[in-house]
Amino acid sequence: MIDHVVIVKFSDSTTDEQMLEVCNKFKLLKGKIPGIIDVQAGRTFSVHHQGYQVMLTARFIDKASLENYGPHLEHRAVASFIREVGRVDSIVMDIEI
Repeated sequence: MIDHVVIVKFSDSTTDEQMLEVCNKFKLLKGKIPGIIDVQAGRTFSVHHQGYQVMLTARFIDKASLENYGPHLEHRAVASFIREVGRVDSIVMDIEI
């Protein structure tokens, strides 16, 4: 299995509602993209966030499923929305478990 983790930093103009909508749109990817086992998303409450406000995680069956996820139209639509509402930076990590 593969865990895919993305933490996102948004601009000061990005609203709480927009960040919540990012989380909700991301969660809807389960069932739309083959190979996704689980999806989690939420806003941090940690004081150690270093400006990153949202964490998105997806668990995939295998590396091939992760590779198919990137160019999938549903994923690209969510990624586009994230940029549209003010993404400043993101960090991505993938691990095999």
